[in-house]
Amino acid sequence: MEPNEKGMRCSCPHHKMVPIFIILIGLVFLLGALGVLNDTFVAYAWPILIIVIGLQKLFGNACKCCDGHKCC
Repeated sequence: MEPNEKGMRCSCPHHKMVPIFIILIGLVFLLGALGVLNDTFVAYAWPILIIVIGLQKLFGNACKCCDGHKCC
């Protein structure tokens, strides 16, 4: 993430949501490959996580670091 005008990194929670969901998707696939999760759960879990990411981006509010721009 690029530093903002004041040279500080953004600490807004919505900027951290996509990386968290990517980690969760990776964990779902890893645990499925290791046999910890059954195939049915993995088949349902990853599309749901993708949908949640899309909804978060669609309905997420712009923060003060975005200054109302559609950067996020």
